[in-house]
Amino acid sequence: MLSSKGNVPASGARGPAESAASAARARQATTIPQPPTKPDAPLRVSVIGGGPGGLYAAALLKRLDPRREVTVWERNAPDDTFGFGVVLSDETLGGIEHADPVVYEALQRDFVRWDDIDIVHRGVRHTSGGHGFAALGRKRLLEILHDRCRDLGVDLRFRTEAPAGLADTHDLVIAADGVNSTTREAHAPVFGPHVVSHHCRYIWLAADFAFDAFRFDIAETEHGVMQLHGYPYAADASTVIVEMHEDVWRAAGFADLDAAESVERCAKIFADTLKGRPLRSNNSAWTTFRTVTNAHWSHGNVVLLGDAAHTAHFSIGSGTKLAVEDALALAACLEEQPSLENALTAYEEERKPVVASTQRAARASLEWFENLGLYVDQPSRQFAFNLLTRSRRVTHDNLRLRDSGFTTSVEEEFGCPPGTPPMFTPFRLRGLTLRNRVVVSPMDMYSALDGVPGDFHLVHLGARALGGAGLVMTEMVCVSEEGRITPGCTGLYTGEQADSWKRITDFVHAQSPGTAIGVQLGHSGRKGSTRLMWEGMDEPLPGGNWPLVAASPVPYKPAGQVPRELTPAQLADLREQFTSAARRAARAGFDLLELHCAHGYLLSGFLSPLTNRRTDAYGGSPENRLRFPLEVFDAVRDVWPRDRPMTLRISATDWAEGGNTAEDAVEIARAFAAHGADAIDVSTGQVVADERPEFGRSYQTPFADRIRHRVGVPVIAVGAISSWDDVNSLILAGRTDLCALARPHLYDPHWTLHAAAEQGYDGPGVIWPAPYRAGSRRPQTGRTDAPKPRLTLRR
Repeated sequence: MLSSKGNVPASGARGPAESAASAARARQATTIPQPPTKPDAPLRVSVIGGGPGGLYAAALLKRLDPRREVTVWERNAPDDTFGFGVVLSDETLGGIEHADPVVYEALQRDFVRWDDIDIVHRGVRHTSGGHGFAALGRKRLLEILHDRCRDLGVDLRFRTEAPAGLADTHDLVIAADGVNSTTREAHAPVFGPHVVSHHCRYIWLAADFAFDAFRFDIAETEHGVMQLHGYPYAADASTVIVEMHEDVWRAAGFADLDAAESVERCAKIFADTLKGRPLRSNNSAWTTFRTVTNAHWSHGNVVLLGDAAHTAHFSIGSGTKLAVEDALALAACLEEQPSLENALTAYEEERKPVVASTQRAARASLEWFENLGLYVDQPSRQFAFNLLTRSRRVTHDNLRLRDSGFTTSVEEEFGCPPGTPPMFTPFRLRGLTLRNRVVVSPMDMYSALDGVPGDFHLVHLGARALGGAGLVMTEMVCVSEEGRITPGCTGLYTGEQADSWKRITDFVHAQSPGTAIGVQLGHSGRKGSTRLMWEGMDEPLPGGNWPLVAASPVPYKPAGQVPRELTPAQLADLREQFTSAARRAARAGFDLLELHCAHGYLLSGFLSPLTNRRTDAYGGSPENRLRFPLEVFDAVRDVWPRDRPMTLRISATDWAEGGNTAEDAVEIARAFAAHGADAIDVSTGQVVADERPEFGRSYQTPFADRIRHRVGVPVIAVGAISSWDDVNSLILAGRTDLCALARPHLYDPHWTLHAAAEQGYDGPGVIWPAPYRAGSRRPQTGRTDAPKPRLTLRR
């Protein structure tokens, strides 16, 4: 499924750089064939695989240089195909129009177009408009490409396996042989493929009538949740994909059914959607989706294209789209570059970032559907909004532009007052009401002297408080001198430190009324006694190192200091250090306390099996590894004022084999919630030095989302959340309750105020300080109201 908007994916789904690159490719794949100017231009070309990507690459290369001998090898018959419909985006069609108007015109004649997405949830249908789709039958697409290739003189060889040794007899071999590419596997040590199988089963089917919209239907059965994805591809036909988690598939007995029985069963489950009409198959079988990536896309004169190089889950409709765009880029690079080697390098450099971005979005969408059962109890409009924004390519602001009525109805159901973006709604934690959902995330500044916060901290935290966030958090404040990460870390283990913190909290409360300030308490554990970040992060001090303690004598880095394993007596001393610091924090006037149990510091080190190798009551089983962090939490909660909230930061995955996983994080969060945690601040990683995180836009939010829905505790999402549109989207979708932003607040201390100004919001959710109020509108950047022409002269 390939669409023109959003998840399903949008012309607006790409960033400006990607769109510009596509436009450049479209221009450079010129519509007028030119004679070759390079003496080593590939003249003998073999294409392995007769899918849309391979056929289109063959047609483009032949059209650009009619002297080329281009052969396509396809093992199946011309009319053999799997699946039914294909949806192409406006952006992809634009590239085709520039590169080959003949193909474009043929496609235009057969397209079915529509604008709406329907989401049916518990019998209620919600429609979101403005999405703009264009689809046609996959067989018809192949027929168009077959005809074009024949017209141009491409040699199409069906029912024929590609012979061995093509790379020796041809100038260029394009491996477009799909997700099970034999070419890729034959050269696996060079291409470096990585294939991940996921947790849902799905089957491609068709119905002999046309849906009037792109349709998502949810069926809650006795076996679990199932979903239908459907869209029209002809005036009398629709693609229907039925998908469900592997566990649901097995519980429902599909593993024991033959193909015909499966099709009949699916039609029965979604009888209301189909109005009692049957489904049909085309050699359809249940399968699991596999995400394919490759370290390299070319080997000598062999290059991967389409699914052979990469796959992206069908729920954002990217397979054919990506393959066609690959073909456009490859053809253009072969024309532009002085040699084949340069061309293949340029092709990979251009396409890899675009594909990686699409795969991240596809992974988010895929995982949303894998975890669909988490969301079915949401209010129906919020569920629909959550589904539409699942890949993070469609956002709150983007959806408002497409269908303001739908977005407004979701906001009203959520409880947003008129004209109030979701991020500016209040949120209550115990006795504290935050005026908005924005948190200045804890950020170590490494700028204290003897643990005392000074003028720098007053200005740093004071500026962010004046900047409009609902909650401003300190850096990790250490509970002892030995618990510092660096000599520049702040503490709360002396009265002087507490007095200095009170100076800061007094400023925040006096100068930014309504802004809360929280303290994060922690101990460095095995990650202490290191240099300031800008002098060498996690590197030992050149001199004056202090001894480290941890759950187990395991250094953070192989060459690092080995910590001493904490004895029971030392554990008791540490509990007292935390409670003493909490008492000082309360007297200093902090509104909220967060216990730092993340990122490999002391308490985190107890939670992870990679860092806790104890054999006593504090090690081994998950329950034992939780024991000491829970003891500290309980001790701090006992001395922290009852009306003030207490939160917990965790690493929801260690990003390392054998470490804590997302499922472990759910149980960790559940344990602390049972002990009175008011919210869980969900970060990831930094537990072991050899972690392999999967970075991306708001990449940690799914972990927070899972905890929120599985445990029923408020969560704070953090990590690569950078725009107010992201914050609005995540809050309104119900994936988080608060959003913590770090680097955006380093870039702009008044990030929240500016977010309000950019959205035209003026209300109780954010207050401009009186001295700043004159700047509450965006400054003009130049004249935009130039006089319009009064007359149009006849030519």
